[in-house]
Amino acid sequence: MEKQSGYTWKLGMFVTVGLLLFITAIYFIGKQKNLFGSTFHLTSKFKTVSGLEVGNNVRFSGINIGTVEEIRLINDSSVVVSMVIKDEVREFIKTDARAGIGSDGLMGDKVLTISPGTKSQKIIEDNGAIASIDGIEMNDIMKSVKKSVDNVGVISEELAIFSHSMNNGNGALARLVRDDKMANSVSNTLSNLETGTKGFSDNMEAAKSNFLFRGYFKKKDKAKEKLEWASSHAKESATESIALIQLGQILVEEKKYEDALKKANDVDNEGYLGLSNDLKGDILNAMGKKDEAKKAYLEALKRFGPKDPYARFTQEKLESLGA
Repeated sequence: MEKQSGYTWKLGMFVTVGLLLFITAIYFIGKQKNLFGSTFHLTSKFKTVSGLEVGNNVRFSGINIGTVEEIRLINDSSVVVSMVIKDEVREFIKTDARAGIGSDGLMGDKVLTISPGTKSQKIIEDNGAIASIDGIEMNDIMKSVKKSVDNVGVISEELAIFSHSMNNGNGALARLVRDDKMANSVSNTLSNLETGTKGFSDNMEAAKSNFLFRGYFKKKDKAKEKLEWASSHAKESATESIALIQLGQILVEEKKYEDALKKANDVDNEGYLGLSNDLKGDILNAMGKKDEAKKAYLEALKRFGPKDPYARFTQEKLESLGA
């Protein structure tokens, strides 16, 4: 009888502990999934959810405030995400708030992040909808990185050719870099010019202080010569286009607007037509041709596309002209 009683006691304790653990687990899971307490619902429409799943966290100002309740495909280009959110934070979410999809760390789970509104003071209603922000896809980043690496490779090859020409060529520039006698001759000539022309003494001093390669060559003149060489010897149209655009910018600084415009017009690489048209706008604006400048900026915006970081600066220039 005593053995039977001890067995019953142990069984009762086991069942009691099991029930307590089960209730505790239900409580914590329910709290995490917002099954307890007052909540409200929001929806947002995305083009792609980038791996977001039901049950992922919803964050506001870095704080977990809810979870993703449902992900519903509307058509081939629209996905509606439904969220259940703690009612205590609803007063902070305005009607112009925006939803975006990010990651919890570099390789963590996806999270839905709500950015607070800036203009509206109206609190979002239950079952309301907020706008979405398109996230940056990893494939887009990798394509951009690959393009940048390819461009670096092309430019490195062209610079290697230029360096070889400088080290082994017999032109005036190559001799200026390698020949100490010629360098000294140039220095003496500058000194004589400073002594004989008082009105230009400050300009000569500035020129000497800007010499590269042992201080005997102006930075701007050196840059122009390198860019002229690159624009006429480049094997890749991308390298040629970069050189032409930078040449045009230098010519604008020197107020040689017609020459700068010619360089901008010579750019024919599709990937750099946005930058060349932006440069045309700058040149035409400096020449006082406001209407033509507006057309150039509009063409630049068309070439850049809405996501290009340069588009914002071009848009500001266009607006400054009253467009």
